Amino acid sequence: MKAVVYEKPYSVAVRDVDDPRIEHPNDVIVRVTSSAICGSDLHMYEGRTAAEPGIVFGHENLGVVEETGPGVVALSKGDRVVMPFNVACGFCKNCLAGDTGFCLTVNPGFAGGAYGYVAMGPYPGGQAERLRVPFADFNCLKLPAGEEFETDFVLLADIFPTGYHGCELAEVSPGESVAVYGAGPVGLMSAYSALLRGAAKVFVVDRVLERLAKAEEIGAIPIDFSKDDAVRQILDRTGGEGTDKGIDAVGYQAQGREAGHEEPAVVLNSLVDTVRPTGRLGVPGLYVPSDPGAPDEHAKRGQLLVSIGRMFEKGQRMGTGQCNVKRYNRQLRDLIIAGRARPSFVVSHELPLDQAPQAYEKFDKRVEGYTKVVLHPALAA
Repeated sequence: MKAVVYEKPYSVAVRDVDDPRIEHPNDVIVRVTSSAICGSDLHMYEGRTAAEPGIVFGHENLGVVEETGPGVVALSKGDRVVMPFNVACGFCKNCLAGDTGFCLTVNPGFAGGAYGYVAMGPYPGGQAERLRVPFADFNCLKLPAGEEFETDFVLLADIFPTGYHGCELAEVSPGESVAVYGAGPVGLMSAYSALLRGAAKVFVVDRVLERLAKAEEIGAIPIDFSKDDAVRQILDRTGGEGTDKGIDAVGYQAQGREAGHEEPAVVLNSLVDTVRPTGRLGVPGLYVPSDPGAPDEHAKRGQLLVSIGRMFEKGQRMGTGQCNVKRYNRQLRDLIIAGRARPSFVVSHELPLDQAPQAYEKFDKRVEGYTKVVLHPALAA
């Protein structure tokens, strides 16, 4: 089958790879109809991880069940399904507690597994024509048959639940003010989720004009930090008090006002300054214990200079960690079906699988309006 394969930093290719096969009675094989490119994929694409050449990318996957293992009981051939990016067993201590992003079974020696991602287990990604799904009864979320809501439903694999998770970590409530740092896909989903949860005022901080325009389209307040300090802009708009809640949707490759200059802790420290005393911080943005490309030796070991004294002084609380997608995906699916949510507003491009190399390059450079790309393996190039 055809699949998107990592070659070296800033290079992916569409190659022929082995077809997946049933390896366990509870496996299914899914014919992929949509697979999105995630900002997390760019960390590997840029060579900022230990990803080895040959890994098949893709952890945001939707498709149709093509084959089932003999132990599968809840799924049938022809079912349309979307899979959380988390690969989870459903029966370990963490899965039973709902913390499926930290499964103790699927990736021995590490809490958590995922498709097509470095150090997240032996699971090829779904930017391909087919995908093996382990523990399929647990991991597959059924969708209505057909093609309706395709680009909405594929976002249930990661960024829509992850954005919502940011709001959960920050405990966003109706009537509150929220600052979201980062207007990439997860940042936009965080802002959208805050508005769905009834936030009265949502600020979105970025410097990419197309992304800020998307934020404004959904009713958020765009803050261009290339023009003036973001903290100052938000404090001016909140009477000097700051926001009730804050969300970091950027992570460890955060940049300061000088384009191209990384400051890994700048968003965390900006949130401490932006959010009022006793406010809550949610951090769905990715941070890693090892970053070979970091700007200093401490950051290379995942150690950042965060203003913990100021945070303590203000009595703030912080929640972190990757999203437990299954905690939210059914409810968010039903909001889509009911017409209450349309997360696909973030999708800028739908392309054939063969155009993945160009899509990665443009998405990485934030050019030509690339905010979110969905690949469709069945489309002709």
